[in-house]
Amino acid sequence: MPLTEPLVLRQDGAMATIRYIVSDVGAAVAFYTGHLGFRLRQQFGPAMAILERDDLRLWVAGPPASASQPMPDGRKPEPGGWNRFVVEVPDLAGLVARLKAAGVPFRNEIVSGPGGQQILCEDPSGNAIELFQPARPGAQ
Repeated sequence: MPLTEPLVLRQDGAMATIRYIVSDVGAAVAFYTGHLGFRLRQQFGPAMAILERDDLRLWVAGPPASASQPMPDGRKPEPGGWNRFVVEVPDLAGLVARLKAAGVPFRNEIVSGPGGQQILCEDPSGNAIELFQPARPGAQ
């Protein structure tokens, strides 16, 4: 059946909301606020926190959260897959050096493509975050 009502777009300023399943909400909050420039908007004890960076809203859900409960077929949501969100940065090499010095784990080294450079780091639960520096116009 076709949609008859107009689609209501978000009016809270956020472009997207992403949920990550994490092992420890406190560790996730410390990582995202301390290393990647997110701010804590709201926390619900060890179950969940809402973080924001620019127009991205990130929900981190720990073991007590409803989002972490097993599915009817027995599968259990868990952290650490390959889906990810992208954080654009102006100085990728500099940020990577600071994060490595702080002990943040990486899945690879910086790779270059036609659109820029990228690398994958992990939050404390093993979820991937792509750090991306766009290519400068006219750069080869």
